[in-house]
Amino acid sequence: MEQFYIHPDITKAETLPASFYRSQVVFDAIKERVFEKTWQWIGDATTCIPLTESVYPFVLLDNYLTEPMMVVRDKENTISCLSNVCTHRGNIVVHHPGKAKNFTCMYHGRRFALDGSFKSMPEFEEAQDFPRPCDSLHTFELREWGSHLFVGLDPAFDFSEVIQVMKERVGFLPLNEFKLDASLNKDYIVNCHWALYCDNYLEGFHIPFVHEDLNAALDYGQYKTEIYEHVNLQIGYTDGGEEVFTLPEGHPDQGKHVAAYYYWVFPNMMFNFYPWGLSINIVKPFSLNKTKVSFITYVYDETKLGVGAGAVLDKVEREDEFVVEGVHKGLQSKFYKAGRFSPTREKGVHHFHGLLAKYLND
Repeated sequence: MEQFYIHPDITKAETLPASFYRSQVVFDAIKERVFEKTWQWIGDATTCIPLTESVYPFVLLDNYLTEPMMVVRDKENTISCLSNVCTHRGNIVVHHPGKAKNFTCMYHGRRFALDGSFKSMPEFEEAQDFPRPCDSLHTFELREWGSHLFVGLDPAFDFSEVIQVMKERVGFLPLNEFKLDASLNKDYIVNCHWALYCDNYLEGFHIPFVHEDLNAALDYGQYKTEIYEHVNLQIGYTDGGEEVFTLPEGHPDQGKHVAAYYYWVFPNMMFNFYPWGLSINIVKPFSLNKTKVSFITYVYDETKLGVGAGAVLDKVEREDEFVVEGVHKGLQSKFYKAGRFSPTREKGVHHFHGLLAKYLND
């Protein structure tokens, strides 16, 4: 597989080449070298496992990672994330969410405790060197932010670092009071490479050209991007009004009119904070040419829904789809090789491309 290089100086750097978006070999390598080494949002504990001794099975990034997992809350309220694959013959252990005191595989009766540890197995009395540690269910690394849960298969960094970055500006918000509103959730199928969707999200450069309504709600001249190790932040300022955050004393943006905080977490997660609440966007690769984007909505102040930067999200999404699908088609051209970054407006895209190159080359 080819090596990728992004110059660390944005004033000299070129974007990832068109071959990055066209190559099935690269797409497959991203699964192992990027997605298996990073973190994914898997839901919130209040919704998935509201009670003690409960379990919620799911498939992590179905159609890409396709890893069967389950999140469990035990009798002591400890939350863990386990493999949902029996260590005997690979059967799925839990098929439905609900209450559980232990797990029993329906295939041959192997039993596990809620922490995943092996408990018993019929007809194995004569088996030597049994049970072994690998006969327990695999436990994945889990991090919690409020009730939100994040899991990594084999993460190369600690997600707590990301949480700390986000807390610097939105830590004052009572995240546990944000309520999931499933009626506002939406999935979009976009005919493009998944990374193109992230490229587009990571710059406000296109806002005046693509998003008329959003541009009217934001002060484009003040639009700001801040870069951290595995996360970056775009801040949408406005000229005031009721659609801004009420910031506490000592806040980094105290005295400013902030309409939105847009957090992107490598490689595929967006956490968009508005005065009304939080819109989580998860970009899910399906194939070289197809991506699913899930919008998950948590409402804090419903009186502010429908105004400001957090309004007409569906319209903004459709406008973004049109653009990224056009770019995806254009990248198939034999005459396009790579582009350059705007040093003032595309810091986030440069950051993303640099991380992709680093993880793929490693």
